[in-house]
Amino acid sequence: MIPKYLSTIWDAIAPALANHLWQSTLFALTAGLLTLLLRQHHARARYWLWLAASVKFLVPFSWLVVLGNYLAWARAAAAPASQPGLYLVIEEISQPFTQPSVSVVSAAHPSLSLLSMLPVLIALWLCGFLAVLFVWGARWRRISAAKRTAVPLAEGREVGALRRVERVGGVRKPIELLLSQASLEPGIFGIARPVLIWPEGISKRLEDAHLEAILAHEVWHVRRRDNLFAALHMLIEALFWFYPLVWWLGARLLEERERACDEEVVELGGDRQVYAESILKVCEFCLGSPLPCVSGVSGADLKKRMVHIMTARILRKLDFTRKLVLTAAALLAIALPIAFGVVHATPGQAQSSDVTTTQPVRSFETVSIKPSTRPAGGPTQLMMNLDDGSFVARGVTLQTLIKLAYNHVQDSQLSGGPDWLNTQKYDIDAKMNAADIDDLRKLPMEQVGDQGMLKAMLRDRFQLTLHPEVRNLPVYDLVVDKNGSKLQETSGPGRMRLGKGELAAEGTPLALLTEQLSVRLDRTVVDKTGLKGNYAFNLHWTPDASEEARIKADGISEAALPPSAETSESILTAVQEQLGLKLEPKTDKVQVLVIDRAEMPSEN
Repeated sequence: MIPKYLSTIWDAIAPALANHLWQSTLFALTAGLLTLLLRQHHARARYWLWLAASVKFLVPFSWLVVLGNYLAWARAAAAPASQPGLYLVIEEISQPFTQPSVSVVSAAHPSLSLLSMLPVLIALWLCGFLAVLFVWGARWRRISAAKRTAVPLAEGREVGALRRVERVGGVRKPIELLLSQASLEPGIFGIARPVLIWPEGISKRLEDAHLEAILAHEVWHVRRRDNLFAALHMLIEALFWFYPLVWWLGARLLEERERACDEEVVELGGDRQVYAESILKVCEFCLGSPLPCVSGVSGADLKKRMVHIMTARILRKLDFTRKLVLTAAALLAIALPIAFGVVHATPGQAQSSDVTTTQPVRSFETVSIKPSTRPAGGPTQLMMNLDDGSFVARGVTLQTLIKLAYNHVQDSQLSGGPDWLNTQKYDIDAKMNAADIDDLRKLPMEQVGDQGMLKAMLRDRFQLTLHPEVRNLPVYDLVVDKNGSKLQETSGPGRMRLGKGELAAEGTPLALLTEQLSVRLDRTVVDKTGLKGNYAFNLHWTPDASEEARIKADGISEAALPPSAETSESILTAVQEQLGLKLEPKTDKVQVLVIDRAEMPSEN
């Protein structure tokens, strides 16, 4: 069981994390190219580009792709239904095959060595995550202690200068000034209610012009909400501590943040030489802030900042062309993943948009549901007869009915529900009215199962409500083997015989084959063969140990199952050798139906 769970975790985490990292890296590279175009412009424009590259690590493109999937399903819902319904008479469906099974195939899972390393990798990430949080927390406590011991200043030279700078900078809410005995540099501490911690004794070393220049720098940190964005990037560094790019982005954010404040102070009329001298005086007297989310004056490369401050040059504002380029880049970053989701909606997902309780086109006129009288282990029978408009089911569970009603979703595509969902069996006799029978006879056979009658019965009699969710799940792509398909196309009524290690069919579409393969492999099988006809085939394989164990766990005697033919092939090998098809493992987005409510029906 442990290898199975480890494989599931690996299949879910490894591809998703790898995709997210390379997509975020590509996004950061694009942001870097845009900053090169803006190197002669204000630093605040470059800062926002680097911040967008940082926030991208918290927003996977897969979320936007999922949104595109939903848009595709909504569009499909407005179009006429074209998915084949279960109109065939299926006899002798043995109950063990409605339970998930796992075929142990080395090609479908990572190697055991990789799986054995998965707990180590998770533990290593957790240790790094906690270590980063511990370091940040220790530095935060140091500044918090300085704040607690600081004395509020209500008047004086510093307070008067701060209020003048606030009026010039457009800060409406006064910033509280705290006098601290710590040797930390002046800095803004806090996010929701920022305060300015001012080291005791530094004012004696600063003339009035120097004092106002330092305070103006801090006021601009408050206006720009630099502490909030710095704290956000600190979280990203903790989550992705193993990825050097996030730390490099942190350095770029700090550099452009301080340069942006420098530019604002100078543009408001501050003397360049006085401002540069004030920063140097602070550096001589105080220690730099240990946290990026405490905005001071000594951050980034001090030598480069002095050169930048003292260089008298005209910084360009963003013209219309550059604004258009940045806007187009932002729109593309959002629109491309959504468009990809719309175009590449997975065909193996549950296609029915009617997962809510919308009114069906037709419903059964009479329905009788009773607890099944069949002995344990007896075969399930399902039959719809258009001659008399009857639907007969014997020994079926609610889970089987949901799968039948919602376009053959697999067990792995159902989540939630009551404990009796797949154990309590029922015998059902339902009948349509004469008008509906006549209408259904006129429809193509592939549309008969899409008329919503079973959904209406589940909604009315089982009080079933559910909703869709999209999840990353292991799937198989069913493709034609390089040597070609061995399926025989046939016509006439469709039949399928299911047994232990056996699938025999006549005149059936591949939708039923993929459905049955999905049940046995515990994975959704997506038909990518391009074969649209009805086919005859006779597939035999040797059930693996998990399938045998499942039969015994359900208390079903093997004598109750049709015997399988003599073969030593696994089901994946049998599909390739006997049918000329191939099952290729991958991970994909699959729509899952989450059951919100279901109740046992009353008898009629």
